[in-house]
Amino acid sequence: MRGLTGLCLAALLAAGAVTAVVLGGARDGTDVIGHRAAPQVVRSADLYFALNDMDAQAADLLLFGADPDYTTLRTQTLDTYEQRRTQADTDLQSVAEAVAGDQSGQRAVQTVIGELGRYEALVARAQLLEDQAHAPVGRPSAEALAAYRQATDLLRQRLLPAVDEVTKANAVVVERNYTDQRDALADGWWWILLIGLVVLVALGLLQRVLAVRFRRRVNVPLAVTTLLTAVGLATALALTSRADHQLVVAKSNSFDSVIALSRARSVAYDLNADESRYLTDPARAAAYEQSFLDKTQAFARIDGTTLTTYNDRLAALADRHRADHGQVGFGGYVGDELRNITFPGEQDAAERVLAAFQQYQRDDRKIRALNAEGRLKEAVTYDTGLTPGQSNADFGTLGAALDDNQAINQRAFDGAVSDTDGDLGVTTAGLGAAALVAALALTALGVRPRLREFS
Repeated sequence: MRGLTGLCLAALLAAGAVTAVVLGGARDGTDVIGHRAAPQVVRSADLYFALNDMDAQAADLLLFGADPDYTTLRTQTLDTYEQRRTQADTDLQSVAEAVAGDQSGQRAVQTVIGELGRYEALVARAQLLEDQAHAPVGRPSAEALAAYRQATDLLRQRLLPAVDEVTKANAVVVERNYTDQRDALADGWWWILLIGLVVLVALGLLQRVLAVRFRRRVNVPLAVTTLLTAVGLATALALTSRADHQLVVAKSNSFDSVIALSRARSVAYDLNADESRYLTDPARAAAYEQSFLDKTQAFARIDGTTLTTYNDRLAALADRHRADHGQVGFGGYVGDELRNITFPGEQDAAERVLAAFQQYQRDDRKIRALNAEGRLKEAVTYDTGLTPGQSNADFGTLGAALDDNQAINQRAFDGAVSDTDGDLGVTTAGLGAAALVAALALTALGVRPRLREFS
C-alpha cells in the first residue's frame, strides 16, 4: 500500500510537471511569436513601406517643376512626404526598441539611423535646387537630378537592405519557433496522456487494494482524486490541442498572409516610385523600367514575361482564377495570399487586390505610351493625378485593398494570440496548481487512516 501510494504521489507530481512544461512552453512560444517577432516583422515592413513612399513623393516633386498647373498637387505631395517621414521616424523608434537584444538587428537599425538623415538632406537639397531652377514639368535641373540620384541610390543600396535584414531575421525567428512549438506540442500531448494514464491506473490499483483488504467499496478521497485527475487530464489535453490549433491559425493561416501582404505593399510602393523615377530621369529610364518589372514580378510573378506581354498573361490567368479560385497560375506575394485564404471576407479582399493591381498595371503602360509619344506633361499628369481613373488614384485603390486584406489577417492573428494568452494565463496555472495540491492531499488523506491501523 505504501508502494502504490508513493507511485500515485510521484505520478501526480510528474503529470503536473510535464503539463506545466508543455503548456508553459506553448505560452512562451506564443509570446515570442505573437508579442515580439511577428509584430517586429510588421513594424519593419511598415518602415520599408514608409521609406519607399517618401522616395516616390520626392520623385513626383521633381516631376512637377515650376509648372503652375501642379500647385495644388505639389502641396498634397509635400504633405504626404512629411506624413511618411513622421511615420518612418515612429517605425524606426519602435524597431530600435524591439532589437535591443539583437546585435545584427542593432547594426541594421544603426545603419538606417545614420543614413536616413543623410537621405532627407539630399532630398531637401534636390528640392531647393529644383525651386531655384524653375524647371519645366518632367525636366528637373541637372543639379537637382544629381542630388535626387544620390538620395534614391542611398535609399535602395543602404536603407532598404538594412530594413529588410531586420524583417527577414524576425521572420526566421517566427518560422523556427513555430516549427519547434508544434513539434513540442505534438510530443507533449502524448507525454501528458501517457503519464495521466499511469496516474489513473495507479489510483485504480490503490483503490482496489483498499477495497479488497479493508472491505470498503469506495475510498471517497481517492475517488475524488481520480475524478480530479481525469478532469485535469482531459483539460490538459484539450489545452494542448487548442494551443496547437491557435498556433496554426496565428502563424500559418494569418501571419503568413500578413507578411506576404506587408511585403506586397512595400513592393507596390517601390514600383510606384520606379514609375516616377522613370519619367524623372531619362538617362536611367531603362534601369528603372527593369526595376519596375522586377518588382511587378515580386508582386505577382509570371515567368517569361516582359512589360509588353505581362498584362495579357496576367489577365488570362486572373480570368481562369476567378472561374475557379483553386487555380492560381501566378506566384509572388499575391499568389501566396490567394493560396492561403482562410478567413471570412479574405477571398473577396484578395480579389480586390488582384483587380486593383491589374488596373494599375494598365495605367502604367498608358504612362509609358504617352511618354514614348513625346507627350511628357500628359504622362506626368496621368502618373501623379489623384482624380479617379488616373494612375495615382488607382494606386490608392490598390493600397487600400492591400490594407483591408491585411487587416482581416491581422485581426485573426491577434485573436489567436489573445486566445492562447487567455487559455494559458495565470488563472489556468493557478487552477492547475490548486488541483495538483488537492489531488496530493486527498491521496494522502485517503490512505493515512488505513496505514494507521497497522501502527
